Amino acid sequence: MSDARTAILGRLRASGETGPLPSLDTAVLERRQWSATERMVRLRKGMEAVHTEFLEASPANWPAVVRAFCDREGLNNLLYGPTSEAGAALAATWAASGTQLMPYDRPVEAFKQELFTGVDAGFTGTVGGVAETGGLLLMPGSAEPRLMSLVPPIHIALLRASTIQDSFWSAVKVLGWGRSLPPNALLISGPSKTADIEQTLAYGVHGPKRLIVVLVDDLA
Repeated sequence: MSDARTAILGRLRASGETGPLPSLDTAVLERRQWSATERMVRLRKGMEAVHTEFLEASPANWPAVVRAFCDREGLNNLLYGPTSEAGAALAATWAASGTQLMPYDRPVEAFKQELFTGVDAGFTGTVGGVAETGGLLLMPGSAEPRLMSLVPPIHIALLRASTIQDSFWSAVKVLGWGRSLPPNALLISGPSKTADIEQTLAYGVHGPKRLIVVLVDDLA
């Protein structure tokens, strides 16, 4: 044991602080509590501050909203997960003309070149949002691999207002992550951005250049 460590431990023992450690008080983590409508407003305000774009939709028309955006932007294709709930719902009403749906149904090794150079946008669902800081929660898996939200220059994410939580702590409790952590999780607040030593901000260097949130108002 080093002399420094011995000295530090000696001072701690001499201080007489031998009682049990204080229990964790989570009240400070749970202090943020808003109505469902206010959570939606706060999340949007926080994410728009870092250049996230929003599209308003209803539970019935969100696939049409996604399609209208793709057509308006002149996208050639949209990567989606055909076995995910959101992906299957999107494909069910997608027209054959215009922007083409590209299923992520192969190992990445089978279409790596196409994925990294030929995909215009990626579409994923979300498992929730965080109102306090403004962010999306994604839980990538086999139905929607992580690359879908990280590689395409545009990421379109479906967010239902009813899944927005007050804080990250609230989301962890609701999603059960305190009992069992998911193998993969993402917290996304905006498009990818970075700055060099001269503080010149650039978007899309390490991920999508644009983040489009399709916000489904299902609170009624």
